[in-house]
Amino acid sequence: MKTFLSIGAGPGMGLATAERFAREGFRIVLSARNAGKTDALAGELRAKGHTVETRTVEAGDPDSVAALVAEVEQSFDGIDVLHYNAAAMRQARLADQPRDTFNGDLTVNVGGALAAAQAAVPGMSGRGGTILLTGGGFALQPHPDYLSLSIGKAGIRALAQGLFDSLKEQNIHVATVTIAGFVSAGSKDAEAVAERFWQLHDEPRETWSLETVYTP
Repeated sequence: MKTFLSIGAGPGMGLATAERFAREGFRIVLSARNAGKTDALAGELRAKGHTVETRTVEAGDPDSVAALVAEVEQSFDGIDVLHYNAAAMRQARLADQPRDTFNGDLTVNVGGALAAAQAAVPGMSGRGGTILLTGGGFALQPHPDYLSLSIGKAGIRALAQGLFDSLKEQNIHVATVTIAGFVSAGSKDAEAVAERFWQLHDEPRETWSLETVYTP
């Protein structure tokens, strides 16, 4: 059974994407900081007959992210799809952003994705795999009310662009869905984003895409 690891699993796009891959026969591993909420999401998937595991991870701690990837790889003989969905959704303008929070926000928004990719690539190399990154429209049009998130999503997009060609040579597909708008949990938009992630993963290697932009 193939394994899909979600880092930063939440009730919106994270859950919808996990369920989309579960319908294709993947074992799902949901991970986030709040174990209770993650267990509740897992229960929703198990009620539909899917195979689901849960883990706890701190996306703002690169060591925690790397340890999670290593443990999941060892437990299930590899990770086939890694989905980085964590984000610090801070609403703050320049004058409102506490100085001691920006670096933490940036670590969650993009640093954790880098740590996850670093940890996953050695196991995926040659064997193949997919690294999916949840992007955002603020990467294209930064918003003064969401400065740290805008910078983080720009970083996610740059990370995907920077890794795409070199990791393709190792048979690893890096791709991002840039979501240009708000997506609520349980919505048709969440399902549509999940479908975009599935389509990216399912592309033949010769036509691999780097990015899909979705506008709710």
